[in-house]
Amino acid sequence: MEIKDLTKAEEQIMQIVWQLENSFVKEVMDYLPEPKPAYNTVSTIIRILEVKGFIGHEAFGKAHKYYPLISREEYKRHATEKLLGNYFENSVESMFSFFVKEEKLDLGDVDEILKMINKFKNKPK
Repeated sequence: MEIKDLTKAEEQIMQIVWQLENSFVKEVMDYLPEPKPAYNTVSTIIRILEVKGFIGHEAFGKAHKYYPLISREEYKRHATEKLLGNYFENSVESMFSFFVKEEKLDLGDVDEILKMINKFKNKPK
């Protein structure tokens, strides 16, 4: 199944649904920052996420309890692959050097990344 891209508003709602795992619209609204959007706005975004295949629901009378169909990890993988492909020609090295040049990584971060690389390299196959 192909994962679709999310708008900023959809992603904000999805972050909450992932966190709560099972939730009604009102519970999602409780986690949104002020000023909170209208209930109908949140409900509409959730229905769009359902159409896009991100969310499923269980009916309780007229109320619906929503749950994620795509994990945060699956979407993270999709978003990272898109970022790499669209902006860094699928080069992790290019992305890494961008973050270094933009000073988004300090020496401590680089040291941690090198430790992860060494751990991965020494992992038995």
